[in-house]
Amino acid sequence: MSSDLYIYYRVAAGNAQQFDQAAAKMQAGLSLQYQVASALKRSPEIKDEHHTWMEVYSSVPPDFEKIIDQAVAEHGLAALIDGPRHTEFFVNISSCA
Repeated sequence: MSSDLYIYYRVAAGNAQQFDQAAAKMQAGLSLQYQVASALKRSPEIKDEHHTWMEVYSSVPPDFEKIIDQAVAEHGLAALIDGPRHTEFFVNISSCA
């Protein structure tokens, strides 16, 4: 059974453009190398001078969380993220009878 990975965290609104460029570059490389679909999303509102951001990866391999952690470090994203990164996996289920 495959699973999708969702990661959300906060980034200061003043770092949005720099973060967006770095995260998009990271995701493009991961999508190409691991053949996973990815998306980068951001909340429209600013709360406490921050946006909430979310990375989405579809049908990831079992060890993908470690791969993401390494990619975040390599692309310097951790320096732009305020607080912890929250990671959740959701399994793909079939509703066919």
